[in-house]
Parts: sequence; C-alpha cells; structure tokens
Amino acid sequence: MPGLMLALALAGAPVPPDHVHQYHDLVISPKGDLIAAIESDDPFSSEVEPHPVVVIRNRADGAIVAQYDPCKSCFYSGAAWSPDGQALVFVSSDRKAKTAALEIVRAGKLDVALSFAGLLEDPRWSPDGQTLAVLATDRPRKQTGATQAGAPIVGEIGGATDEQRVAILPASGGPLKFLSPADTFVYEYDWTPDGKAFAVTAAKGDGDNNWWIAKLAAVGVDGSFRVIADPGVQMKWPKVTPDGKSVTFIGGLHSDFGPTGGDVYLAPFAGGKAVDKTPGFKGSFTSLAWRGSTLFATAIVGDHNAVLNVDPANGATRTLLTAPATFSAGEGKVSLSADGKVVAGVVEDFTTAPFVNAGPVSTPRQITHDNDAVTAQVSARSITWKNEGYDVQGWLTGPANLEPGKTYPMVVLVHGGPSSAVQPTYMWKGTTNDLVQHGFFVFQANPRGSFGQGEAFTKANVKDFGGGDLRDILAGVDAVEKVAPVDDKRLGVYGHSYGGYMTMWTVTHSNRFKAAVAGAGIADWVSYYGENGINQWMVPFFGTSAYKDPAAYDKFSPIRYIGAAKTPTFIYVGERDVECPADQSLQFHAGLDAVGVANSLVIYAGEGHGIREAEHKEDLKKRILGWFDQYLGKS
Repeated sequence: MPGLMLALALAGAPVPPDHVHQYHDLVISPKGDLIAAIESDDPFSSEVEPHPVVVIRNRADGAIVAQYDPCKSCFYSGAAWSPDGQALVFVSSDRKAKTAALEIVRAGKLDVALSFAGLLEDPRWSPDGQTLAVLATDRPRKQTGATQAGAPIVGEIGGATDEQRVAILPASGGPLKFLSPADTFVYEYDWTPDGKAFAVTAAKGDGDNNWWIAKLAAVGVDGSFRVIADPGVQMKWPKVTPDGKSVTFIGGLHSDFGPTGGDVYLAPFAGGKAVDKTPGFKGSFTSLAWRGSTLFATAIVGDHNAVLNVDPANGATRTLLTAPATFSAGEGKVSLSADGKVVAGVVEDFTTAPFVNAGPVSTPRQITHDNDAVTAQVSARSITWKNEGYDVQGWLTGPANLEPGKTYPMVVLVHGGPSSAVQPTYMWKGTTNDLVQHGFFVFQANPRGSFGQGEAFTKANVKDFGGGDLRDILAGVDAVEKVAPVDDKRLGVYGHSYGGYMTMWTVTHSNRFKAAVAGAGIADWVSYYGENGINQWMVPFFGTSAYKDPAAYDKFSPIRYIGAAKTPTFIYVGERDVECPADQSLQFHAGLDAVGVANSLVIYAGEGHGIREAEHKEDLKKRILGWFDQYLGKS
C-alpha cells in the first residue's frame, strides 16, 4: 500500500488542497468486478457537508462506469448489490423532511422501489434476490441515534418512542411489510441462508438507551420473534453461519453504539449460550463477514488495522493484511466478493488522503487517484510506552516542518468513549488539523479502556474512570517529550464526550496543563445518570445504577474536586445533547466561577452530541484556537 509510512518531519511545505475526494459505504459486487460507493468532493474552505453521488467503478482500474444522483437535496447511504450482481439498491434520504426512498439501479436504469414517510437504513437482498429487507422507522420524532439532536423535552415524558423495525418488500418494489414487534428497536440484522428469517440485535423501548442491554433474537418473515441469547455483553455485527445453525457476533464492553471492538462470539441459532471464541486475542475485532465456509474479520491490533480469517471452532486467527492505516467500507471495514477472493475498501492515514484499494485479499492495490495531488498537511508517528504493566499506544501529529532548536506547545486530545480508539485518518481540516497548522503538536493516546490491545485492556478502567487512563495519558506525554520538541510548560488538554469528562477530571486532578477545552463533558455522574438519554451504558462500568450506589458514581465526579481546579477552561455543548446534556457543562461552568477559575461556556442552539451546523463548527474552531493561543501562546 503506497503512502502509508508515517514520519515525524516531511520535506517540502504543505499545500492545502482545494478539496478532498471522499468515498463512503463502499461495496464490491458479488463477482468482484465492480465497486459502488457514495462519493463527494469535500471542499477545504467550507464546513458544509457536501452533496454526494452514487458512483460505480471497475474494480480492475477504478474507472467510473456510471453515476447516479436522483435527489439534489438528499443524502445517500446503504449501497448493496443483489446476489447476482445485476442490481444495486441504496437509500436516498431527505434529512429535514425525515423521508426516504429505496432506489434501485438495474441495467443502467434507476427506479424507486419504495417511498417512505420515515427513516430507512441498511437495505439487504434476500439470498434468492427476490426480496429486500430494510430497517425502517415510521414517522420518527428525530434522526436515529443518540448522537443526533434530541426531540424537544416537552409534554408527557416517557410516552411512545421511535422504533426501528425490520421490514421487507418485493425486490421489484411494492408495499412495506413490518416484521419485528412494534415495541422493539432493531439495531442490526442479517438474513438466514434459507431466506426465512433474520438474526437481529434488539431491545424493547427507547432505541437510544437500550442498545447496551440488547438481546440476540430471531425474526421470521412470518413475523415471529424469539430470543436466541442474552450474552450480557454489547453486540455488534451479527452474522448467521452458512449452515444457518449458528450466529457469530462481536461482543465486548462498549460505551457507544458506533465504535466497535471486542471478541468473536458464537451462539446457536436455535437458542442457547453465546460463547467467546477468541478470549485472550491481543486486539479488538471490528467487523465480521462470512464468505462460503470462511469467516473473515477486521481488527485493531495496536497501531495497525488488520484483515484476518477466524476459525469459530477454536478461535484461531490468520492475518491476511495489516497496515498502520484506517480501513472503511459499507459492509464493515472491508468489502469482499462472494467467493472471498477479492477485497475492496477505502484506505487512509494521517498523511495520506483516502483512496480505494482493491484486489486479492492479501495484496490489494490502489485503484483510484482522485487525491493523488493532495499533499500531507502534518507529520505523524505512532508512540508506544509502558505504564503500570500495560503496553500503551498513541498518535503524535505535528507541523510538517520543524524549526531546529525550537520547542512547541502541545495539546493532548482525549478520545471519547471510553471504549474507542484513535485511528489514523487523513488530517486536512477540522480543529485538530487547525491546531497543528497553528504550530501545536497534538497527542492522541489510546489509554486503558481503549480498543486495540484486547478485552482485558478495554475493561481495565471499569470502576476507575479518570484513574489509570489519566496516568497512562500523562506517562504518554512523558514519552512524547523524549522524542519530540515539546515545551512541557505549554501543554493543553482537550476532549469531547468522555474526552470532555476527562478534561474536567484532569483539571481537577492535575496542574500540568495550562489551558483546557471540555466539549460535551460530564461534571457529576449522579445527576448525569438521571438527565441523559443513555444511562444504560454506565451500569457495566460502575457495576450498578447510580440510585443503588451513588457513592460509586460520586467518587469519579469532577465537580466534587472543583476546589483543586486552576486551569483556564473553555466549555461547549449542544443545546439538545441526548448523551451529555447541557446541564453538566452548566454545572462545571458554575463550579469554576465559584472558585475563581477563568472559563467560558457556549451552548450551541439546536445541536446534539456532535456539533454539525457549518456556522457552529466555524465558530467552535475559532474559539478553541483562540483559547489555546491565549493561554499557551502561538508557536
């Protein structure tokens, strides 16, 4: 794979690109001869999400075969090939109207198979190609997912909730038939080989809150529903085995529905105990796919991503492909042909803009060149260190050209989760890149609690939020200062979500940092438990609810230690954040005011857990850069 070597200093001045070509939801055809993806040109000068186009390319050389753009005000997702490779389905969504359509391309002609007054996700063809399945939400109050802006909290609370359900329709188009129960939210699903049922992960009630207690279940095309297993771990990527007798899935300790990491589990489709088949694996599995009798998987292993074969009988693994880069595709992290011999996916790292890689599984090659003229904007390197018996890893990015003898300020950026991992994605715009272009180093650690080192490492911060993970991060800063020209007297700390919590915790437990930015943080775990819309995620980490053992939660609440805070802190949050409500940021702001610590709080109107509106993103970047400039000084 070209362009994947990471270096601290790169020759030549970086030239900002006009745009970066993006590829999403990439899927290879069953024969391995065509690739479909949702593509767009993301301009450097704008934070507005670009309008995409559905593109079909030759796998051999990346040449464009066809393009489709049926709705100029819509966004596209969920591309999927029919089993015979003769048709492609995708979702067209009008986000403002909360309406969607299933679009199907056959013989170069585009038809609408379904227009729906609601949300559609993840269309899948039946094994015989005669039926389409989809996850559908009828007349939703909000966009699916807890990171989306919440519905207004007015009227009677605790009433009806949006439910995402498995539904089917004829592949030729026709009415939608809902299958899963009306009171149950389905998160993921997979057809059985005989086309008579689905394996699903599902939970009754509020979909935002209950993924952490979801069960593995079977939904029949006749509308039947039964629980297969309740493994007591969070589940992702349920995949039915080729013989239809079992279901594989990734299970582990997760703090969020999005990021995936864990072990490979196997459960009998008839019902029974789910068994961890890969205990002790020194990495975190991130996606699964069956091709014939072979189970393919992707995994984060230290500072690499890998494609592997997994033997579900004994958990043995065989690495097929590995690189210090990020892989992405629509079916997982990579997409495979029907025979499992050809792979395709998007590849990128901190200094290499995205490109499509395709070919034999162990030796794919770059087939797109839309970003060949896009240059590296930063330097980057992997940093590894040991702390308290753990092997820890992180990423250091900095200016592309360093002045000899000069030391630079550094911002420690703490990732969310905590069950997540910083991955090497191309840096060219956004706050992190802006910090580097401003002359800062940015250090992103993957401390205990992160993915990439195995389940024991991911579980190592249970009942210890802000303890061992903060010590790992501080040890990582020491490791950075041994190899990079960082000024220890000009350190800043910044994070969002759990990273925002860690920022609040850090400034109440350390005076090493001279400035801080806390985005969507958590000041008081006890009050947070009753305020947020996803409190189920906390129970595996604290052992029980905040109402049964408030002391366990209180112990890790930054607001209890506010008297120790001295670090100037900028705080921001979305007005309608379901995951980390604005009240938590208000509490920390009031606490800093009470003890006389310089701070500023901004609440962005209408925003959820992520700041998405272009004008808000621009404002936030200016405020973050201005805050660090003020207290750390421009490089």
